[in-house]
Amino acid sequence: MPHTLTQPDPQTAPAARTPAPASARRRRPGPLAVPEARWAAAALALFLLALPLDLLGAPAWTWGPLYALTYATGGWEPGWAGLRALKDKTLDVDLLMVVAALGAAALGQFLDGGLLIVIFAASGALEAIATARTADSVRGLLDLAPATAVRVTAGGTEEDVPTGQLRVGDVILVRPGARIGADGRVLDGASEADQATITGEPLPVPKEPGDEVFAGTLNGTGALTIRVERDPADSVIARIVAMVEEASRTKAPTQLFVEKIEQRYSIGMVAATLALFAVPLLLGAELQSTLLRAMTFMIVASPCAVVLATMPPLLSAIANAGRHGVLVKSAVVMEQLGQADQAALDKTGTLTEGRPHVTDVRPLDGSGMAEDELLALAAAAEHPAEHPLARAVVAAARDRTLPVPPVRDFAAAPGRGVTATVAGARITVDSPAGLPGPDAGSGSDQDSGPAPDSGPAPGTSPGSPPDAAAAARQAAGELEGAGRTAVVVTRDGMPVGVLGIADRTRPDAPGTVAALAALTGAPPLLLTGDNAPAAHRLAAGVGIAAADVHAGLLPQDKAETVRALQSRGRRVLLVGDGVNDAPALATAHTGVAMGRAGSDLALETADAVVVRDELAAVPAVVALSRRARRLVVQNLVIAGVFIAGLVVWDLAWHLPLPLGVAGHEGSTVLVGLNGLRLLRTAAWRRAAAEGR
Repeated sequence: MPHTLTQPDPQTAPAARTPAPASARRRRPGPLAVPEARWAAAALALFLLALPLDLLGAPAWTWGPLYALTYATGGWEPGWAGLRALKDKTLDVDLLMVVAALGAAALGQFLDGGLLIVIFAASGALEAIATARTADSVRGLLDLAPATAVRVTAGGTEEDVPTGQLRVGDVILVRPGARIGADGRVLDGASEADQATITGEPLPVPKEPGDEVFAGTLNGTGALTIRVERDPADSVIARIVAMVEEASRTKAPTQLFVEKIEQRYSIGMVAATLALFAVPLLLGAELQSTLLRAMTFMIVASPCAVVLATMPPLLSAIANAGRHGVLVKSAVVMEQLGQADQAALDKTGTLTEGRPHVTDVRPLDGSGMAEDELLALAAAAEHPAEHPLARAVVAAARDRTLPVPPVRDFAAAPGRGVTATVAGARITVDSPAGLPGPDAGSGSDQDSGPAPDSGPAPGTSPGSPPDAAAAARQAAGELEGAGRTAVVVTRDGMPVGVLGIADRTRPDAPGTVAALAALTGAPPLLLTGDNAPAAHRLAAGVGIAAADVHAGLLPQDKAETVRALQSRGRRVLLVGDGVNDAPALATAHTGVAMGRAGSDLALETADAVVVRDELAAVPAVVALSRRARRLVVQNLVIAGVFIAGLVVWDLAWHLPLPLGVAGHEGSTVLVGLNGLRLLRTAAWRRAAAEGR
């Protein structure tokens, strides 16, 4: 009985879009999930309870303990961090703020010291929330795999096991509507999988025997039997987890530079504070006013806002990029992305989809066959085969929703082709090299043709009419001349048509090339190991000049090309996906890997990964990086203006302590909030528009 290969209709397959039960879904934690935010909230609540009592003249025993608890809840964490830094012989700004607050309290300025503690705690909480949001945005892509899976034993029994105990070669059963527990390949069953969280594909993807599946994706309406092909620790999700851990251990160079400056600045500020306190006292000034002025100076001159100016914009940009499928491994990388002034791109799997597709269906004159009939015959013969070209032919029939007849007597000759009986006829799908005659085609450059003396392909008769064989060779030659891989379809030894198969250029490749050229100010380069004709054909289609094409490169050649560019002062942004790209990815100023088909080595070597496999996300994240850098500059200017203004006010006139606290810590909060602007979805949309 014939079966029809169809794209599942999402309207008729609701299970593929059915969300997991509420108990299984991971909710984004609120701000109070961050410990720093809880302590800051507690300090604020206590301060707000004490403030009206203090202002209304209530007895000190009513508001004094509340202020003390404010100091404790809001100040213990930065104070402890400052003491640990002091143990390492570094002077931390956190400790200075706590000392200033305690100094204010010692002078009876309990309200002012409490205000300092609350605002400083709020500043630290903002940075902690930004950091947590970054990890949470990435973890939203990771925390998908189910806790258990149904493993099928050799005896056919089913057992529930933790997914962490699955091993390569295990067979698992995934029921309709369940999440897939491991990366693997379908052995039996037919369904569709919602892979949006991993690959970004908007519609469920049909899954049949031989298709690859990913841990954490949602199975649709059918049951699937899957052979595990990756250890849980090596799954796509696990690799992303490792990237998050790596990101949490790094800081941007600007931040490290600011911290180095902070050490010298803080020592100088402490010395100036002591001088501002000691000199007036030696000249006969009054103790309390002198101490208050010195404390005010120390508060307003502290570099809190300068330190906080750098990380929130970069961390917010990382979080936003993570939500849109680009995993930037660190703030270092987020900063470097915007510095690139030369882009270089791989060909297969980067500018192209990395998978073969049927591009041409050519029935031969006199065969009496239409395109759909020819494609259906070829798909029927190729359906049991595992070769990528066979899958491309079957996929083409699926795209046209063609009825594919059942087959029997299937046989495959490695490197040659396949033969099967379809509707009583012997159908062969083979390379042009299998055609009879001394002028047989040379076959594709993908090593699909046999040696000249290996005889005719299985099922191909040496007695095929010369005109049919000649027509097939001519059609195959035209397709191969256009960069296609040609396969010939014969029926009972008679060539009846030729199929052209090629790797398809990504639809967003031309736009990405143009956007990267505009962002970097230089035309992108094409670096590929493919042959020159194929590279130049692709380059012409995506807008890369012939002079910028580097073809036939070995892995070390790609790395050397990048190294030569960087020796001339260029900052190279390399985009690739394969093992052969890994040396160049490591050499480049910034490396970006395409995550869907990317090799493990490329994903580990790259500085950023495009998880959803959208090439247009590359210029978008470059534009987002530049927006983050602009915000860093804005924040540094804001912080510098506030510090300079408040210091001059305190030295030239008399700056009240409450106003100094509010001004300085207000600037800290301001730069923190300014950096968090990049968390908004609108920031990504603007970056994507800038990167078009």
